[in-house]
Amino acid sequence: MANDNIFSGLKVVDLSSFIAGPSAAVILSDFGADVIKVEPPHGDPWRHGHKTPIQPQAQDAYQWHLANRNKRSITLDLKSPGAQQVLFELVNWADVFIVNTPHHARKKLKLEYDDVAGWNPRLIYADLTGFGEKGPDANLPGFDITSYWARSGLLSMTRDAGAPPTWPVSGSGDNATAVGLYSAIVTALYRRERTGKGTYVTTSLLAEGVWSASVSIQAALAGAKFPAMHDRKHPANAAMNVYRAADGTWFVLIVTPDKFAAVANAIGRPDLLTDPRFSEPAQLVANMPQLTAVFDEVFGAQAMPHWHSVFAGVNVTFGEVRGPQEVIDDPQLRANEIVVPLEGAGGKLTSTISSPIQVHGVAKVTARRAPGLGEHTEEILGELGFDAGSIESLREDGVIPQAGKHVAA
Repeated sequence: MANDNIFSGLKVVDLSSFIAGPSAAVILSDFGADVIKVEPPHGDPWRHGHKTPIQPQAQDAYQWHLANRNKRSITLDLKSPGAQQVLFELVNWADVFIVNTPHHARKKLKLEYDDVAGWNPRLIYADLTGFGEKGPDANLPGFDITSYWARSGLLSMTRDAGAPPTWPVSGSGDNATAVGLYSAIVTALYRRERTGKGTYVTTSLLAEGVWSASVSIQAALAGAKFPAMHDRKHPANAAMNVYRAADGTWFVLIVTPDKFAAVANAIGRPDLLTDPRFSEPAQLVANMPQLTAVFDEVFGAQAMPHWHSVFAGVNVTFGEVRGPQEVIDDPQLRANEIVVPLEGAGGKLTSTISSPIQVHGVAKVTARRAPGLGEHTEEILGELGFDAGSIESLREDGVIPQAGKHVAA
């Protein structure tokens, strides 16, 4: 690890699973933190996420390496009585402890904040839940599709009029929540620098979803009148709509009033500026479907590279709608270190997606493969002060697996 990195020397225990919690730990690791991933004997289920039917299928565990790069793995059966001794040492070693185990299970495992904070008063305990710690649904299981998307209101708004709710991009709510949990952790670390005291920080998929939808949720709180759901052929504003170029590329177009004349001239339709249907505000509002039809015809006559040049020339806001296979070839991603090399994962996994935070003058650590299950168990136990005899006793008691049992993702 680079000695001058922001979190070099910061010790993180990642006891979380799936995406949001582990990805918050990844951001810390990108800036030099030493992250220990604690997994049950069967491993984090996300190790096999690339084989889940709803996910893009691949031989390589692309999801696992994305959410767990740069970490070390220890396999630990927390249900075993002897696990408490290892957990005690991990908590004393750690600066940050990330957990998303449901609270009823945490109580049985003695993993609640009150159980571990007394061992290490400087510990930052980062808790992630689906629906928050309180309320009638605090104990409900939650994934980003249910807690972040559906319950927050986002899923009801990301569709056109007449269309049912659709399935959002997997992990999108989780990764947004990961940034929120990371923010809570670094806020607590800053507080610890000032006070010397650790603390308990938390967020939920629901809270992050409502925050993402907050413009509309705040409107509801204010009693605002909501417009009809978006209808592409009958939009509230034809100059803020989705159109299709001749090559089949969809694009989002946003033409502010001060740009309308320039756009009309640039697309070869200056007549729109004097057309009585569109030249007066009241008529324009009444004839949005007609203006949409005009734009459909115009934009459908030329391929996207032409419109890219036209829109860029008048400095109007637009965005091509691209699929994942197109996104990875976007030169902006590598120019801005959004996609970076990944070392050691094997197969086709030669690059990965960096966390979305850059600090000028500070290079992130090189992205390295995620660990095999229990790959560093003995190494970590040795660092925690367990000698060979103690480690063998832990094996015999079933706290850790037998030697040589770790497997790659």
